[in-house]
Amino acid sequence: MNVVKSPDDSARDPYELDRLAEELVARETYRASHRQPQSSGVDANYEASEVERALPLYVPLSHDDTYLSAPVFDVEQFLLSRAYTSLPDLRAELRDYLAALKEELVKLINDDYEAFISLSTDLRGEGTRLESLKRPLGDLKAHVLESRQTLQDIQNETKQKLDRRAAIREEKAFLHSLLKISESITRLESLLLISSPGDEEKDQSNLGGLPMTSRTDTEGDDRSRGNRAKHIARVAAEYTQLLYHVSRANAEPCAFIDESQWRVDRIKSTLSFDLDHLFAATLSALVGGKDHGGKTSRISETEKSKLYADATECLRTYDMLGLWRDAEDVIRREVLRDFIKKTLYPGALSAPRSPIVPHTPFAPSGRPHSPGPPQTASLPPRTPYTPFTAFASKQNPFEVALRADGSATAGSLASTAILDETDDPLAALYNTILRYVDRDVRRLMEIAEAVCVKSGSRERRSGNTDERPGFDIMANVVWAEVGRALMDELGNVIFAAGSPDDFRKHHETTQAFIRALEFLAPSVRSVEAMRKHIVFASFERRWQLPVYFQLRWKEIVSKLEEALATTRLERATNKTPFVTAQAAAVYDALRACWSAEVFIPELSARFWRFTLQILSRYRTWLDKSLPPLEPPPKVVAAVAAAERVGATAGSAASIRASTPVPAEAASAESIAADEALLQQFATAVTDLKAMEAQTTRLWREELSALLPDASPDDDDNEQRVSPEDALYHSLSKLTSLVPTLLNQIVLILSRRACDALLSMRSIPSQFRAMSTSKRMPTEPSYFVSLIFKHTKAFFGIQSVEGPGAALKDTFLASVATDVFELVTQRYIFFLSAMKKTEESLRRLKKGKKSTYSLFGSSGRDDDGRADEEKIRTQMALDVEAFGREAEALGVVVQENAAYRSLVEMARSSLTEET
Repeated sequence: MNVVKSPDDSARDPYELDRLAEELVARETYRASHRQPQSSGVDANYEASEVERALPLYVPLSHDDTYLSAPVFDVEQFLLSRAYTSLPDLRAELRDYLAALKEELVKLINDDYEAFISLSTDLRGEGTRLESLKRPLGDLKAHVLESRQTLQDIQNETKQKLDRRAAIREEKAFLHSLLKISESITRLESLLLISSPGDEEKDQSNLGGLPMTSRTDTEGDDRSRGNRAKHIARVAAEYTQLLYHVSRANAEPCAFIDESQWRVDRIKSTLSFDLDHLFAATLSALVGGKDHGGKTSRISETEKSKLYADATECLRTYDMLGLWRDAEDVIRREVLRDFIKKTLYPGALSAPRSPIVPHTPFAPSGRPHSPGPPQTASLPPRTPYTPFTAFASKQNPFEVALRADGSATAGSLASTAILDETDDPLAALYNTILRYVDRDVRRLMEIAEAVCVKSGSRERRSGNTDERPGFDIMANVVWAEVGRALMDELGNVIFAAGSPDDFRKHHETTQAFIRALEFLAPSVRSVEAMRKHIVFASFERRWQLPVYFQLRWKEIVSKLEEALATTRLERATNKTPFVTAQAAAVYDALRACWSAEVFIPELSARFWRFTLQILSRYRTWLDKSLPPLEPPPKVVAAVAAAERVGATAGSAASIRASTPVPAEAASAESIAADEALLQQFATAVTDLKAMEAQTTRLWREELSALLPDASPDDDDNEQRVSPEDALYHSLSKLTSLVPTLLNQIVLILSRRACDALLSMRSIPSQFRAMSTSKRMPTEPSYFVSLIFKHTKAFFGIQSVEGPGAALKDTFLASVATDVFELVTQRYIFFLSAMKKTEESLRRLKKGKKSTYSLFGSSGRDDDGRADEEKIRTQMALDVEAFGREAEALGVVVQENAAYRSLVEMARSSLTEET
């Protein structure tokens, strides 16, 4: 362990005793921690071995000490080896060892003194002898150097010969490569019937136009089309080898390669021309059914298989040479261009259609077809519109293809996604293109895709960085021709946004056509290449979707604002589940945004924002249309308590004015005004709840499927509000009016209910007037049945129709409970006032020392006691009937503390003894 000490510490402790002490303690601690535990014993202490218990062995300093005899003396290691010795003892020991060394040196000098003295005399004459030895050594050194130079020259010469031989070998290999190139060029020219430079004149005189005849006049060729395809494949393989040798030879400048480059280019052009001609002839025979003379002929299934085999060989040759775009040009020229010109022209939508049928009614081949759409595609859509079908308002566009599976006359159309062309010339035009692509191009795309997969050309690096290796017939041929022709010839019709209905129909039909075309693609990579094609991007940009949205926005907003121009709540008879025409118009506007006749998936974000704006507009209209709201009443319990403790007349009047019950019965005008308010409040609540339910169902059944999901890779995904949360937030702004409107309804109903309680104040006088009758009351008073009369009429109970009949299942119990609570508090107030009045009357009569008491509290007058019993019985009957009426409306009266207090008060005596 090395410890760095400061200069001051070194001056105070020159021998570093503190450090040595710390190292000694560390070593002792380490030894103690590694001791073995006792083999036996109760306290499990460690016991040192016999060797560890022995004292350190003292080894005196000597010449055999490893630290003293080391090449480099290490002070620290030496001191650590003598750690058991104190520094004074170590200093004394070192001094003794120094004295011993000096003594040994003196003894050594004394023992060998004679030899030491004679050493100088013995060396006399040795210089001459050394000089004599020096001369032959110089000659020997010269001979050695000369021999080394000779060997170096031989080595250099050998290396030069080896390098020259390697260069000759490389030149020989290069010459062999040039010979191969020359032979390959000659062989290719022979295979392609190209005249060589030396025999050009002879070939022209003997063969005439043979090379051109061999490439154009196929009837004069002895080889069949299949042999010619194999022959061109052999030439292509030979040409590939030629290019390999040329690329190796181009590593160094070579005049022969430069002179032969024009022949290589001629071979390439000739090979490409012959390949294009053979491939074009094969495609012409496949597509047009024409023989070599240009006459229409029928081809059998065997001949068709041979033609597809030749086309496969040609595509394989194109792939070998990397001429993918040349093959696509041939397919475009021979297969699609004429058909596109005849099919897509300015008047194509108004021209009569003739169906595309197979050339011959031969039976379907045994080759596997492309997989059809899932069988669930034939089911009707769950919602009125879904973006995954071609025509929302019609049957599934793929249903025709599914039905065609069982038809023997459908042929290859069984696997094609045919559109519904009923009353739609654009769909009929698209079906013509789809049938043609399925019949004449799909098999070629599948063959080309299989060739690319087998050869692995997709993974190659093209010399042109912008060029994608491999065949992209769907993107570069089919869609490039179809999309460009649609934009150029029919763009003014398809992309015209002046008529929104036609524009949406054209957009929907075109998108279904694109999906059906993608269904014919041989692979997912072909679909991706098609969507990344420049023509596809230009085609999508031609759609004037913002203009279409503005037109639809204006159309929907005009109808909505026309309905919202009336700023009062009026009931309509045919707007179920809504009550007002305005709420129905708002919901119709919401449905119109997402209906199949309006919605376009690319505009989902705009239509979603428009939906939220419509809901906000409805809330604004409600705020303007609702009548002024009354301020909410104070807590009735606090009012009753204030009146019971004897509030002042002014305060009592002010408190009583804030409660929902007037001192006198309401007039006919106020009753009519309350009925009108109940009608409007019930109408608003009914529409709000219906709007919430219908909008939630619309979201669950349609909107949630139409809106795109948020990508999990978005950086703002955590901060972004989901569409469902935004919708519920907008609905919550609407439904926040419901509690306020219900409070107003409760306020009015409780005021009408309390009007019926005014009749209870006449009960004492009634029984005083009938004091001669001894019969006890057995039925409740007539006013009890009138307390909840307006509440029942409001909810349509025991009546034909009420303004709140639609709210009965949802709000009857809660509204009845609130009305019951308010009426109970008013009932208690009236009963308390009655008791105070009777008590005052009793005290007044008692002051006059009258023996008559109305309620017989003193027990002196039997008639007064009987009247009080009758009144108390009548009160109890009324309160019990009041509770039963409330229970019939769904009120849990037994849990109401105010009602329990009312029952106790009704059963107690009306007067108290002082």
